[in-house]
Amino acid sequence: ELQLPDHLELSEFFRKTYEPTGAFNGKQFAGGRSWAGARPELRVIGYDVDGVAAHLGLLRRYIKVGDDDLLVAELGLYGVRPDLEGLGIAHSISVMYPVLQQLGVPFAFGTVRQALRNHVSRFCRKGLANILTGVRVRSTLPDVYPDLPSTTRVDDDVLLMVLPIGR
Repeated sequence: ELQLPDHLELSEFFRKTYEPTGAFNGKQFAGGRSWAGARPELRVIGYDVDGVAAHLGLLRRYIKVGDDDLLVAELGLYGVRPDLEGLGIAHSISVMYPVLQQLGVPFAFGTVRQALRNHVSRFCRKGLANILTGVRVRSTLPDVYPDLPSTTRVDDDVLLMVLPIGR
């Protein structure tokens, strides 16, 4: 449903939101691109008089948990405009929660850097989610970045935030 002007506005929002965490993190949103590795299936976008205020994306995917392939919801592309920090993740996820229930997924998850531990811990204290450590996350870098090889990477230094939905 997003039109080109929407993607351009989101691209600028993500560039400004992610660039302070590393130059590459902002670079991936150049040229009006409003997604990272994959386009979100659903988005929650908060607007105010200054434009995009917050964003949270959702993509259903199969992941392997033990020997089982489970269809779950991956949450990502989370961002809150700096002047609104401290008001975002709980609101964003509370808006997304009914949608997650409608999708019938057993849980939603998102990976975050260790530097965001305190930020997501505040949300998890309310009992809506759990933070798991020591979980090995394997992902494939998509072949969309000419300066990066399309390889499988393993990341052992992320936090996994898990939101129980159906179980």
